[in-house]
Amino acid sequence: MCRWLAYSGSPIRINDLLYKPEHSLIDQSLHSKLGAETTNGDGFGIGWYDEEGTPGIYRCIEPAWNDRNLRDVSGHIRSPIVFAHIRAAIGSVVQETNCHPFRHGRWLFMHNGYVGGLQDVKRDLVLAVDPSLYPSIEGSSDTELFFYLALTFGLEDDPPAAVEAAVGLIEDVAAKHGVEDAIQMTVATTNGTNVWVFRYSSVQNSRSLFFSTDVPTLRELHPELEVLATLSDESRLVVSEPIRDLPGAWNEVPESSYGIVQPGQDELRPFTPRVPARRVAVPSGV
Repeated sequence: MCRWLAYSGSPIRINDLLYKPEHSLIDQSLHSKLGAETTNGDGFGIGWYDEEGTPGIYRCIEPAWNDRNLRDVSGHIRSPIVFAHIRAAIGSVVQETNCHPFRHGRWLFMHNGYVGGLQDVKRDLVLAVDPSLYPSIEGSSDTELFFYLALTFGLEDDPPAAVEAAVGLIEDVAAKHGVEDAIQMTVATTNGTNVWVFRYSSVQNSRSLFFSTDVPTLRELHPELEVLATLSDESRLVVSEPIRDLPGAWNEVPESSYGIVQPGQDELRPFTPRVPARRVAVPSGV
């Protein structure tokens, strides 16, 4: 599988997230504790926002622990929203266009998991992508296809409903092809203002996902942690696995749920896939 983190809050230097914590994402690229694999060395990517209209991304097929440019670049970028992803490929080839996060306009999208039986369901799912969006697909990964299905079903207007529709379609097509384990997912997506995160799997045994305790509480619990003094009260981190061993700092995202990190009160709600009105026609006899 993969490991990822999503940060929202006071502008922060990216290398403070990637390198400084004792169990940072760079450490997890070699020594993951909660992932399906210990090593996540099939590429990486970071995404961030500044004053430009669209986010910047840097992706590479090198292992994250071995990329000198990542260390240098991340030490010179500060951003209020940061996505970072390390990849363990399980099907699609190791190439830059298959590295996360994926970008469309102002949107970023990253994923840990898989679409089950992709070789059987891919054709039907590709045909469900809006024709105006299809030319923007650059790689061969299940995640990019998942992203463009969500865009097709209205991600830019209503992210939770769009992801529920995309997952509903994936499960519906998978069932028609006899695929039982249709999808495994922890997902993060953002428009540069809000961040939406999702945890779900068709077999109700999803990969790990945690969100950080609110900053005021963390300051009381861990006054020795200097970085907390530089963060706003609304700063939040969502991670595949904790990047620091801090009692009281991490909360597991419940199974089949999604969260919204946003200005004001964050939210945590149930996630329920639904088959969209637009159905995929499966050839007779399948």
